Amino acid sequence: MTTAFVLSGGGSLGSVQVGMLLGLAEVGIKPDLIVGTSVGALNGAWIAGRSDHDGALALADLWRTLSRRKVFPTSPSMGLLGVLGRRPHLVSDVGIRTILKQHLRFGRLQDAPTPLHVVATDVLSGQDVLLSSGDAVDAIVASAAIPAVLPPVRIGGRDLVDGGVVNNTPLSHAVALGATEVWVLPTGYSCAMPQSPTGALAMAMHAFTLAINRRLATDVERFEGLVELHVVPPLCPVRVSPVDFSRSAELIDRSLNSTRHWLPTDRTGTRQSEVLEFHRD
Repeated sequence: MTTAFVLSGGGSLGSVQVGMLLGLAEVGIKPDLIVGTSVGALNGAWIAGRSDHDGALALADLWRTLSRRKVFPTSPSMGLLGVLGRRPHLVSDVGIRTILKQHLRFGRLQDAPTPLHVVATDVLSGQDVLLSSGDAVDAIVASAAIPAVLPPVRIGGRDLVDGGVVNNTPLSHAVALGATEVWVLPTGYSCAMPQSPTGALAMAMHAFTLAINRRLATDVERFEGLVELHVVPPLCPVRVSPVDFSRSAELIDRSLNSTRHWLPTDRTGTRQSEVLEFHRD
C-alpha cells in the first residue's frame, strides 16, 4: 500500500493541519509521499524532511512563533504600488522565503527524504502545475503565492501562483502518483467570524479560502471510490482570520484533540464526503 498525505491551502489556518499531523503521528501513520498546495506545501515540506512524531512537534513549535508580520511583511509603499498597478502584489514574499531557508532540510524537491510534490497554477494558461523537482524554496513559494497578495514566481519560463486557484486539495495528483491510501488534511476556513475582515490583505485571504474550500467535497466524491480515502475533519467554529497567526497554539490544540477523537471511528464505513460537514468541537 502506498500512503499519501494531501495537504490543502488556507493561510494561517495551516495551524489546523499541524494538529492533524500530530494526531496522525501519534498513532504511527506516516506518508510514503506528500502532495501539498499553498500553506499545505509549507507544512508538507517540513514533514517531508521529518515525518516522525518529533518532526510534527517541531513543526508545531515553529507555528507558535509565527506572526502576521513575519509571514506577510507589509509596507505602505508596496501596497500603494500594487493598488496603482505598478506591482502585481501587495506583500513581499521575503517572509516566507526566510522561514523556508532557515528551516527546510533539503535544497531540491527531489532530495526530500519523503517524496514531496507541490502544486502551483500557471498564470497564463490557468492550468495546475505539479512541481516534483528543482529548487525547493522557489517551488514552495510559488505554490503559496496567493494572487494579488504575493508575487508570482517564475519557474521554467512560466509565472506561477498559488495552486489553490485551480487545485487546492490535489487528490488527483496523489492518485496519479500511485497512492492507494490517501489522508486528506484540509485547513477548513473561517466559518464563524463575528464580522467581515478589515483590511485588504485580510479580506483577500478570507475570500480566497472561502472559494477554494468549497471545492473539496467535489474532489472527494470523485476519488473516494478509487482509493482508500480518509478526510480528517476540519474545525468549526473558527473565528480566526486566515492572516491571524496569534491563535496558532489554540488551533493546533483544538485540531489535535479533534483528530484524536475522530481517528478511532475513521474505519466505520462512513462516507468520506459526509465528514466535510465541518466538525464542531
